[in-house]
Amino acid sequence: MTRFALLFALAAVPAQADVIAPDGTVRDCYCTDSTGGRVELGETICLRVDGRMFMAQCQMSLNVPMWREVQEGCLSSRLERGEPALDAGPVHPKI
Repeated sequence: MTRFALLFALAAVPAQADVIAPDGTVRDCYCTDSTGGRVELGETICLRVDGRMFMAQCQMSLNVPMWREVQEGCLSSRLERGEPALDAGPVHPKI
């Protein structure tokens, strides 16, 4: 019986996370990236702010969607301007 009660209590948590407007409609909560694109709650993206790059997660704080830094720096495969390309050195043609 206690397992059932615990399962029921945990299942009710996401239902409480909805934001309901005064007219009874459910409002979607989400963050926006620097281009105005929609980012869902819980998603993590790389943000660039004031020349600083960091990984941030879209979270709720006091019923307001906000970005929270979760890691310094970003994982990126993009070559920044001014950085030299990687030199693989001479490669044997028969390899």
